[in-house]
Amino acid sequence: MQSHSHIPTPIVEEISLPDGRIITLETGKLAKQADGAIVLRLGKTMLLATAVANKDLREDQDFFPLSVDYQEKFASAGRIPGGFLKREGRLSEQEILISRLVDRALRPLFPDDFLCETQILITLISSDKDTPADALAGLAASAALAVSNIPFPDPISEVRVIQDAKGDYLVNPNLSQMEGARLDLIVAATEENIMMVEGESKEVSETELLEALKVVHQAIQVQCRAQKALAQKVGKQTREYAKPNEDLDLRQQLFDAYYDSIYQMHKEGINRKKDERSSTFKAIKESYIASLPEDHSVNLKLVSKYFGEINKKAARNLVLNEGLRLDGRNTRQIRPIWSEVDYLPAAHGSAVFTRGETQSLTTVTLGTKLDEQLLDSATQTSTSKFMLHYNFPPFSTGEAKPIRGVGRREVGHGNLAHRALKQVLPAESENPYTIRVVSDILESNGSSSMATVCAGSLALMDAGVPVKAAVSGIAMGMISDPETKKYAILSDILGDEDHLGDMDFKITGTAQGITACQMDIKVDGLSYEVLNEALLQAKEGRLHILGEMNKTLEEPRTDLKDHAPRSAKFDVPRDMIGAIIGQGGKVIQEIQRETATTIVIEEIDGKGVVSIFSVNKDGLQRAYETVQEIISEPEIGKVYQGKVKGITEFGAFVEFMRGKEGLLHISEISWERIASMEGIFKEGEILEVKLIEVDERTGKFRLSRKALLEKPEGYVERPRTPQTGSRDAGRRQGGGGNFNRRR
Repeated sequence: MQSHSHIPTPIVEEISLPDGRIITLETGKLAKQADGAIVLRLGKTMLLATAVANKDLREDQDFFPLSVDYQEKFASAGRIPGGFLKREGRLSEQEILISRLVDRALRPLFPDDFLCETQILITLISSDKDTPADALAGLAASAALAVSNIPFPDPISEVRVIQDAKGDYLVNPNLSQMEGARLDLIVAATEENIMMVEGESKEVSETELLEALKVVHQAIQVQCRAQKALAQKVGKQTREYAKPNEDLDLRQQLFDAYYDSIYQMHKEGINRKKDERSSTFKAIKESYIASLPEDHSVNLKLVSKYFGEINKKAARNLVLNEGLRLDGRNTRQIRPIWSEVDYLPAAHGSAVFTRGETQSLTTVTLGTKLDEQLLDSATQTSTSKFMLHYNFPPFSTGEAKPIRGVGRREVGHGNLAHRALKQVLPAESENPYTIRVVSDILESNGSSSMATVCAGSLALMDAGVPVKAAVSGIAMGMISDPETKKYAILSDILGDEDHLGDMDFKITGTAQGITACQMDIKVDGLSYEVLNEALLQAKEGRLHILGEMNKTLEEPRTDLKDHAPRSAKFDVPRDMIGAIIGQGGKVIQEIQRETATTIVIEEIDGKGVVSIFSVNKDGLQRAYETVQEIISEPEIGKVYQGKVKGITEFGAFVEFMRGKEGLLHISEISWERIASMEGIFKEGEILEVKLIEVDERTGKFRLSRKALLEKPEGYVERPRTPQTGSRDAGRRQGGGGNFNRRR
C-alpha cells in the first residue's frame, strides 16, 4: 500500500453562507508551480483556479494582456463528451459568458503600470447539480490572485442574489431555489465597492434592484475578508515587476502645449460626427510629430499615449465644467431615433433601429420544435426555444479586417439582449414556435447591444409574436473627479464616452420595470445614492426610447406574415400516439408529404401533444383534420369519403378514415349481383361509403356502397348463405377489417 506520509497539508479558510453552507478555500496542495492556486469547494462542487503572470514585458508593450478562461470538465459530472473526438474542445457560449464575468470584475483592479502577460484558468473539477458554479468562479479566481505574488491589491468576490416569488432576497441559492425567481443577479465587488453587475429580472423596480445590491454586497464583504485572511496565512509577498517606459517630461510638455487647444477643439466641434472628431484630433497630433526634427529621439508610441490622455482629460472636463458632451448633447439627452418594421419582405419579422450613429438590422425567424437548440454541457443537457445572435461586422465601425468567427464580445452582447427579451415572450405552453432573433450591427458608435434590444423587440412584434410588452434599452455612463467630487451621469453614451468614462451601465426594460442589466464600474467609491440617480435617469431615457418605438409599432401584429409558418397545437389521447405515427412512422410521414406540413408529437404529463406547422393555411387545416380523423371514433350510419387500398376476390378494403380501413364486401357494392371484382375498382379510387357495422369483438368495420344507392323497384332481398372453404371466410363473416390487417 502506498504511503500517505508525503501528502501536503493545505492551508484552508472557510466562509459561511447565510443559510449555513460552508465554502472552503484551500491552497498548497494542487498546482503548486502556478503563481497562485486555489481549490474552492461548496458541497460537491469543486473549482480549481490558477493564476500565472510572466516576469518580463515584451518590448514597447503598451497594453495589459490578461486572459481569463473558465472550463467545465465533463468528468466533473460523470459524463463523457459527445462528438467524434470525445474530449473537451473550445469553450462553449456558457463557459465564455462565465469567463467574461470574471474578466470584467478583475481587469480594472490590476495596477495601471502592470502590463505583464497574465493568465487565469478556472476549471470545474467536480459538479454538484444543485450548486451553480458560475457564481463561485470569480471568488476562486480572486483567491488564486490573493495567495500569489502577482500585484493585485484588493480581492473581489462574485455572488449571485435572487429575489424569489415571495419577495425575499437569497444569496448564492441552489438551483431548486432559483425556480420562479423574479430577479437573478451576479454581482462582483471589493470589500468597499461594487465593480460589476449582470443579470435579468421580471420587470422589477429600480428600488428592488438597488436593495438586491445592498444585500449581496454584505455577503461579498465577508468573502473578501476571508481571502485577506488566507493571504495572511500564506504570507503573501507582492513581487517587483517590470514597468512600461515612461517619459514624464515629455508628458508634461505635451499637456502644457496641447491641452487647451484640444479642449477648445471639443468645445467648438460639438455636433461633429465620430469620424470628424477623430480626424480633427489626429491632425493636431500629426502636426506635433511633423514639427520634430528628422534626427529626433522622441518615442512616438509615448507621444500617442500621452495625446490619448490629453484627449480623455479634455473631453471629461468639458462635461464636468460646462455640461457639454462630445456631440453637443446635455447629460440627459438621447440621440435622434428612427425605426422601421417589415423592412425585409421575405423574413418572418424584421426591424431597423437607428439611434445616432448606431444601427441594428434585426430579423425574427419562426421555426418548429425540430429547430430547437440543443444545450449539451458538462452540467446540463436541455433545449432552448429562443435564440438571439448578435453580429458585429467590421464595416460597422468603418474598418476592414478579417472575420474570424464569433468573438467573446459578440457572445456577451447577444446574451444581454437575449436576457432582456426572453422576459416578455409568451409562456412555453402558449408558444409553439422556436424563435431565432438575429441582430446585425450596421453602424456602431456606442450601445449597439441596446440597439439590438430595441430592434429585437420591434421585430418580434412585426413577426406577430404575442410578447407581453415592448422592451427598450439604454447605456448609461458616468464621468467623475475624485478631487473635486464632481460627477456627471450620461444618458445614451457614445463609444468615445464609454472609453473615457468611469461607468458603463446598460439597462433594459418595459414601461413596467427592468428586464436585464449589465454594469461595469472602473472607479472606486460609487455610492448607492449615485447608483440610484443613474437608475432613475436610465428609466427616464428608457421610457423616452419606448415612446419613439411606439410611433413605429405599438403592439404585436394580430397575425403572422403570409409566408410564416402557421401552427395548431392540441392534445390527443396518449394511446392514440402510435396510431398517428404509424408503423415505422409511415402514417405521419404520409400526412406531412400530402399536406406540406411539419408535425411534432410529444408526450407531456401523460397525454399526447400534437403541434402542426405549415406556411399554407389549407395544408395546416387538412393535416389537422386528418389527425382528428385518426383519433376520432367512427360512427355507424355516417357516410365517409374513402380510398380503395386493396382489392380481393370477395370485395375491397377501403380507408374511410385516416388509419382506419373497413371491408366493402362484394355484396355491398351494388343492388345488382356482382360475380367478380375484376374491373370494379382500382386501387386509389375515391368513393363514398357508409359505415354499417362495427364488430364488437374484433373492432373490424363493415362498409356499404349500395346503402347510398336507390334500391331498384321490385328488388327482393336474397337470403345470405354462409360460405365455407375459403381462407377469407372468417373475414367475410366478420364483414370488416382494420388498420393492422395483413394482406
